[in-house]
Amino acid sequence: MQQTFTKSERLCSKKTIGQLFEKGSTAVGTYYLFPYRVLYLRAETPLSPESPGDFPEAEKGPAPLPAILITVSKRNFKQAVDRNLIRRRIREAYRKNKPFLYGTPEKPKTPPAYIAFLYTARKKISFEEIEKSMKLVLTKLQ
Repeated sequence: MQQTFTKSERLCSKKTIGQLFEKGSTAVGTYYLFPYRVLYLRAETPLSPESPGDFPEAEKGPAPLPAILITVSKRNFKQAVDRNLIRRRIREAYRKNKPFLYGTPEKPKTPPAYIAFLYTARKKISFEEIEKSMKLVLTKLQ
């Protein structure tokens, strides 16, 4: 797997973002692992097994990459340069550790379709700490 972060991996759809942040939704999974609060949404599965055309065939290739959203609170970081620095660090940690989403070759996993990373720490954290916690988040996300 290449270590890239393309436009297709960025979550831009307002409708999907609204679904991720919808209060009380049972479709959205959430958990907290310092310094992130993670929200994720699995891909929709067809409801009726009678119509075989609706089910995707099992493909031999890897699962599609999830679209992600990274947010840093303006309340905690007034300066845009600080928010951008943290966003860049999170994006780089995600880019380098994407393979954790897919498990091992012996036990492959299917990642969620959409993921939102909310940075909850109140101070800037070093890249090493961000990357370490990103690895934990991505393995738990399986």
